[in-house]
Amino acid sequence: MPLAEELSRVYARMSGLLLSEETVQTALELVTSLALETIGGAVGAGVTLIDADRRRESAGATSELVARADALQYELDEGPCLTAWADNVVVHIDDLQSDERWPRWRAAALPLGVRSSLSAPLQAQGRMLGAMKIYGGQPGAFDDRSVALLTRFAAQAAILLANISTLDRAERLSESLQTALRTRNVIALATGVLMERNRLTEEQAFLRLVEAAQAGRRELVDEATFVVQSTSLGHG
Repeated sequence: MPLAEELSRVYARMSGLLLSEETVQTALELVTSLALETIGGAVGAGVTLIDADRRRESAGATSELVARADALQYELDEGPCLTAWADNVVVHIDDLQSDERWPRWRAAALPLGVRSSLSAPLQAQGRMLGAMKIYGGQPGAFDDRSVALLTRFAAQAAILLANISTLDRAERLSESLQTALRTRNVIALATGVLMERNRLTEEQAFLRLVEAAQAGRRELVDEATFVVQSTSLGHG
């Protein structure tokens, strides 16, 4: 199947994920499974999102081999994926047995069954997000076509992950703001209840609410909720 046709199928599935507003972790799982399906010779695929301090924010892997090979890179602070991310280059290992660029990672990865790999940087919206990688169990598993395919695949995946990550953070922020708003409202309502019930000023009512929360060893919002609920039930 021509490369363009393969990628069009991949992009269609990835666009569907974006439109359904899935989470970052779900996106990572889909991206890794698509990479494994699409690129011949791969025995496993993975995607890692990395922060500015070289720490993993999120990760997706199609197998335990990939998860362990990736984890070793961050434990040892060296490896092809970190190089792809740091230098913004595609890193091709044709045979790990003879490749000495990352000696500590090489010594740890070979017993896992890793013999070849491709790692491509994930860059979108002017940010380096992390790296996508595929592993082969035999030397010479990947050719120039594999490099071209992973490069184009990673470019599209980076856009998807950047958009979903932004959406995910926005949703979490929205939830936090909604919680803060609900907290403020219930405290204001409880203060009003105490003002009406005990003929207090707003400041006096709020201080009484704080004192009651401290005496009962409860959070202020919990005490406010109790006051409001007791009023609605006709108590007090």
